[in-house]
Amino acid sequence: MLIRKGTLSDVPAIMQLIDDVVPAMIAAGNFQWDSNYPNPAVFEQDIQLNQLWVAEIENAIAGVAAITTDQDEEYATVGWDITETAIVTHRLAVNPQYRGLGIAAELLNQAEQEALARGINFLRIDTNSNNQATQKLFPKLGYVYAGEISLAFRPGLRFYCYEKKLG
Repeated sequence: MLIRKGTLSDVPAIMQLIDDVVPAMIAAGNFQWDSNYPNPAVFEQDIQLNQLWVAEIENAIAGVAAITTDQDEEYATVGWDITETAIVTHRLAVNPQYRGLGIAAELLNQAEQEALARGINFLRIDTNSNNQATQKLFPKLGYVYAGEISLAFRPGLRFYCYEKKLG
């Protein structure tokens, strides 16, 4: 498995991955993503900002994650100081045919490496309250549950926030 920065030429494969992931999410009651989000423009912006990472297996995009410092204002409601810089992982997805290979964990490890390289002490992430897989994964990787929020851009959904402190 190769973890590398995403490129604009990866966007079609990333969108195929999203097209494969979304129906499984919806079938599991997780309505965090749909046919409108995430979209190519979101991933293209992540690439332009140098914050999109992909997991590649045998020249196929097996996973994707935006490793950012973008914190939603709502994060403050769980007691986080959002004026303090944190590495925040967004748009984490693994192609269903590659599940169980530790891809999400490797992408989150990349987020941790980015934090260490930049001298940032906090890793943060949120997930839909119906996403059972991530709620099991995050604590295994040292993330601590911080609370529940709603996000203005995804009305009607609830999200669980997790944080990992470094150093």
